[in-house]
Amino acid sequence: MSSIRVVIAEDDHQIAEIQQRFLERIEGFELVGLAHGLDEARDLVDILKPELLLLDVHFPKGTGLDLLRELRSGNSSTDVILITAAREVDTLKAAMHGGVFDYILKPLVFERLRDALKHYAEHLDKLRNMESLVQGDVDRLLPRNAPPNTSQPVTNTNLPKGIDALTLDKVRKVLLEADSSRNAEEVGSQIEASRTTARRYLEYLVSCGELTAEVSYGSVGRPERRYLNQTS
Repeated sequence: MSSIRVVIAEDDHQIAEIQQRFLERIEGFELVGLAHGLDEARDLVDILKPELLLLDVHFPKGTGLDLLRELRSGNSSTDVILITAAREVDTLKAAMHGGVFDYILKPLVFERLRDALKHYAEHLDKLRNMESLVQGDVDRLLPRNAPPNTSQPVTNTNLPKGIDALTLDKVRKVLLEADSSRNAEEVGSQIEASRTTARRYLEYLVSCGELTAEVSYGSVGRPERRYLNQTS
């Protein structure tokens, strides 16, 4: 099956580069265009007709919601995933009314993007293989009909493979006592573990909502993820 073609529309060049690098790590997707402004994004979608647009909300001239409305009023077949720092409920409502496939908050976590794209690929595959509809197909395709989330609260008794309770508590303690954000290397040093191990636990706690992650740029412009306890 051919790759799903994607256009990224993000005005911040460094964040756009991060999204591009993330996308390159996800099998089955191909970046065909990168826009730093709404006019450029509009042209790329119109000319290339990608299956998917990764779209920011805030641009120097206009908003991604404006472009979303244009695409829908013009019957564009391009699907949209918003990747944004906009946390206002009204923005989310407008995005839902515009028919976005997903809504991802910044700072962008690779695992969150990977899961969204995997879901999107599965969604396309189901549509392509359908000849006629039955109610069960509709229920599986429409997010509003998805079964309620039955996941258990995060405790040390229902941890996934690769996460052990003792190390997890050590990471929690480091971030709870920290007076500022920490990166994976700093946390690894404090718990006497590798940077890779520390990052695995940190990202797990981010996915559980216990920590927040932010992208920081050093003096040479290289992005670095830093973690902060939600209560800090």
